[in-house]
Amino acid sequence: MPIEKWSDQVNVIHLADDPQFSDDLTALEQQVATKSAAVLDFGAVRMMTSSNIARLLLLRKKMSRADRRLVLCNLSTQLWGSILVTGLDQIFDFSDNVTTALATLQMA
Repeated sequence: MPIEKWSDQVNVIHLADDPQFSDDLTALEQQVATKSAAVLDFGAVRMMTSSNIARLLLLRKKMSRADRRLVLCNLSTQLWGSILVTGLDQIFDFSDNVTTALATLQMA
């Protein structure tokens, strides 16, 4: 998983389509203990399965318990449509791009 350590408290994760998507989320779940916020860059993701959505929800839950923020960014129109239909736009924090997501985390 391409992880960009932006600071001591923020990591940027550049996701890819499955099967790498699932592997990336598994690796990120294991790193929740590092006490870092995360920006998930969906720029290279073209589709998400219900399994991917379930993994994102589990990751959000774990990060929330660890008092860490998670911001999703660079979602394509197709992915954004899936997010809206499932109601996940009410659960996750979103940003247009990585730069804006990082600024959002710094302001919090």
